Amino acid sequence: MAAELALPGQVNLDVPRWDQSTFWGRFKHFFAITDWRKALYTNDQLDQAKELVEDYRQGKATKVTIDELWHAKHLVNSAFHPDSGERMNLMGRMSFQVPGGMAITGAMMQWYRTVPAVIFWQWINQSFNALVNYTNRNAKSTITGKQIGIAYVSATSSAVAVSVGLNTLVKSAPPLLARWVPFIAVASANCVNIPLTRQREIIDGIVVFDENNNPVGKSKKAAKKGITQVVISRVTMAAPGMIIIPIIMEKIENYPFMQRIKPMHGPLQMLMCGVGLCFMVPAACSIFPQRCSMSVDKLEPEAQEAIRKRAGPAIKTVYFNKGL
Repeated sequence: MAAELALPGQVNLDVPRWDQSTFWGRFKHFFAITDWRKALYTNDQLDQAKELVEDYRQGKATKVTIDELWHAKHLVNSAFHPDSGERMNLMGRMSFQVPGGMAITGAMMQWYRTVPAVIFWQWINQSFNALVNYTNRNAKSTITGKQIGIAYVSATSSAVAVSVGLNTLVKSAPPLLARWVPFIAVASANCVNIPLTRQREIIDGIVVFDENNNPVGKSKKAAKKGITQVVISRVTMAAPGMIIIPIIMEKIENYPFMQRIKPMHGPLQMLMCGVGLCFMVPAACSIFPQRCSMSVDKLEPEAQEAIRKRAGPAIKTVYFNKGL
């Protein structure tokens, strides 16, 4: 059966392909744009995809199928920032979360027993997280190099402190507890890293829009809601792998065949992390809608006043990009 051609105006590329009011619809959307294979596309291929999307919007694209058009749109979503339209750093893209996350998370769970190893891998992880957080921030808000540095140092310090401190406390505890220390450190650091990296949004507020995507004002409470949701999503993204895989490794490491392949324990954990992240990255991104909404009545009083002056008293809800 021949693929259906996309007729001019038939496909609305300004909204996701699947219903974003349901978790399953959001999961399919994020599964498409966080697919690790999209990190393998060259800049030329990404630019061609962006050109195809723009040509279709202008009625210039012909003989392109609906599936080809959506594939191009998902490539654009995976590589270009939704606010600025600029190409994002490769390692900061959500499509790089599987290869980047599997290597770093697997290493943290394998080499967690010594202080130097803990410090090194937590530093690597927080460096990666800082890049991801900055890349996926709400680009309508600016942040200085000094603020980025403070966020990076604070998150790295907190992760190392938690890891080293907990490792000391659990020396006499069951071995499994020590394996869970990296997850506690990662969760703690996310609670520091993300808000600090995006502190300008909390201080100045973020731009909020009406239902037709017209900017109507700025709100600090909207920024706090978006950042809180991102923190929850990031912790959820890491939780299954960093909690379940240590249980599996604790059970199987004493088997004779596992004793014979000790050098493979690290790569094995990385592989399991990668498989888990293939599903957990889109699942975690799907917990909350990307286009976040908030009642005007729940915004700070000054924001309510400014929004109603600009958009009129009838406006009840504002929308904003929460970031990833």
